Amino acid sequence: MTDKLKVGIVGGTGMVGQRFVQLLENHPWFRVTAIAASAGSAGKTYEEAVKGRWKLSGTIPDAVKHIVVQDGSNVEEVAAGVDFIFCAVDMKKSDILALEEAYAKTGTPVVSNNSAHRWTPDVPMVIPEINPGHLDVIAAQRKRLGTSTGFIAVKPNCSIQSYVPALHALLDYKPTTVVASTYQAISGAGKNFADWPDMLDNVIPYIGGEEEKSEQEPLRIWGSVEDGEIVKAAAPLITTQCIRVPVTDGHLATVFVSFENKPSREEMLARWQQYRGRPQELGLPSAPKQFITYFEEENRPQTKLDRDIEGGMGVSIGRLREDSVYDFKFVGLSHNTLRGAAGGAVLIAELLKAEGYIQAK
Repeated sequence: MTDKLKVGIVGGTGMVGQRFVQLLENHPWFRVTAIAASAGSAGKTYEEAVKGRWKLSGTIPDAVKHIVVQDGSNVEEVAAGVDFIFCAVDMKKSDILALEEAYAKTGTPVVSNNSAHRWTPDVPMVIPEINPGHLDVIAAQRKRLGTSTGFIAVKPNCSIQSYVPALHALLDYKPTTVVASTYQAISGAGKNFADWPDMLDNVIPYIGGEEEKSEQEPLRIWGSVEDGEIVKAAAPLITTQCIRVPVTDGHLATVFVSFENKPSREEMLARWQQYRGRPQELGLPSAPKQFITYFEEENRPQTKLDRDIEGGMGVSIGRLREDSVYDFKFVGLSHNTLRGAAGGAVLIAELLKAEGYIQAK
């Protein structure tokens, strides 16, 4: 592809915005041409705007260092220079709702890392390997917004990626009850240990709003498109606990599950090994070749060892065994800022491009 699509990153100075900048360096389809943030960063070069605030390993890509940061609230100005945007802003929910719709109404597709639109009925919330069919709802959303090209698509909560793919591959067996506890890295709060020294040698057994998201968002992922809206699935019943642990990156989940039609362990392993989604069929640039990897070792997956599998875009599973209360239990792991945040959003954008939803203006 010689003519790359022009990309804007709104909220480009925060941790997720920084991850977008890293991931899009040398991307075969996309090129960052605009970065926007708050008014306080506007007018500075990107390098100046993140000076002393760069949170990731590795340096700032040369291609974006000298891009002048724009004020993200100047919607028309930012939208004029891009084909689509990634949005990763830190604002009140009501302000994010309004901002993303304003961008979409300019005819600019918005791929959002934010949670604000996850329950807007005509906004698809997508894990590309699991529910690409939800993109069908974009037609109804465009009609509501009064645009032929703009729309909003959003990625789900980062923590559910550690267990929803494993359960999705088993839906034919009709899971009825799921108990999941997630052990979540501090980067999920946009922090590192320099920012948050209180997390050293510590565990916090509460993450605001996270349990509600973890219990309900999988049902929307497994829902159906009906009359221009996404209707969430009725089952399985999911209950969760979400705990912050002293880990830089990677969300780990311990999962218990019962089924209406209980599979064998061998059948579950085969489903995980064989599972392929639309990104694998299309050979999308960011798609992991093996979406779900199962480890036979009793002490895997481990966050430090396995979060970067498939470039951080794969999901790891281990310790599958029968349980004395539920049918089975297992452990899952995903990289929260790659598969769970910026990388997942980039994969959504690639899917939207491949399916014709995002085009050059």
